[in-house]
Amino acid sequence: MDEMVKVAVDAMGGDNAPMEIVKGAVEAVNENSKIKVYLTGVKDTVERELGQYTYNKEQIEVINATEIIETAEPPVMAIRKKKDSSIVVALNLVKDGTCDAFVSAGSSGAVLVGGQLIVGRIKGIERPPLAPLIPTQDGCSLLIDCGANVDARPSHLVQFAKMGSVYMESVMGVPNPKVAIVNIGAEEEKGNALVKETFPLLKNCPEINFIGSIEARDIPTGYADVIVCEAFAGNIILKLYEGVGAMLLAKVKSGLMSSLRSKIGALLIKPALKQTLKGFSLEEHGGAPLLGLNGLVVKTHGSSKAIEIKNSILQCVTFKEQKINEKIKEKVVLKDE
Repeated sequence: MDEMVKVAVDAMGGDNAPMEIVKGAVEAVNENSKIKVYLTGVKDTVERELGQYTYNKEQIEVINATEIIETAEPPVMAIRKKKDSSIVVALNLVKDGTCDAFVSAGSSGAVLVGGQLIVGRIKGIERPPLAPLIPTQDGCSLLIDCGANVDARPSHLVQFAKMGSVYMESVMGVPNPKVAIVNIGAEEEKGNALVKETFPLLKNCPEINFIGSIEARDIPTGYADVIVCEAFAGNIILKLYEGVGAMLLAKVKSGLMSSLRSKIGALLIKPALKQTLKGFSLEEHGGAPLLGLNGLVVKTHGSSKAIEIKNSILQCVTFKEQKINEKIKEKVVLKDE
């Protein structure tokens, strides 16, 4: 039997915890027999939710955690004081080697701080970036960084580009992924001080396939496979993506329901439209991995439903099977030394 991939899941984090978290965990183990999920949270509450489902009992274990870190709490203080929180307990399972990965829809700040303080960075990685997959015209691209390092330096962005390339090639199967840096124009001389200083470093980096600058309007076309930026710009791009996507979907639904003729047309195109829109859903791609840590930490949206939790857990299997951390050490850290 193949080795099990063990994933610690914060059952109490997010707007829809624990219901959607537990449901997503059950769906993940029912889809893949190689996964074992450790749900951390208030044991009675989590087990009550689990009681509604049919699954292999050997694939899910509940680990009691009596505290919950709320979104508004200062992350560093919460991680240090709430030792028995669902996030800290789960991260310690990764730190001690019990689990390979951690998934949470809880406090972003606590997950980012806890990932670095508890799981720890790979030696030689300056800053771990948060890197979600975002839908594009023909597939998806990796946006790196989208929230972990607002005040990044050029050397950080170069490491982001290398780690992003490793991830896209190994996890997504994209050969020689195209790397671009977010800019306000295509010309090399454009951009702020960070972009101007980083551009030549990326241009002269032999480990990546750098294709130059990318403007925001070209991101949805799939012009680049790895989109490099500091977290301030990356988070704006991600949130705008989400907002525009939700607005367009609402407009399409409203238009299709506006008259009897459009309703009849909607019935005819419903299967094709549903399949098309599915490809543009962020939740279909799972969560955002925090790359460069000693174990995998995945942050999902606070409003995550079961499908995103399931896909985030399944994402951890590929991460382990492809030995992403080993490849990051080999292709990023050792190359820099």
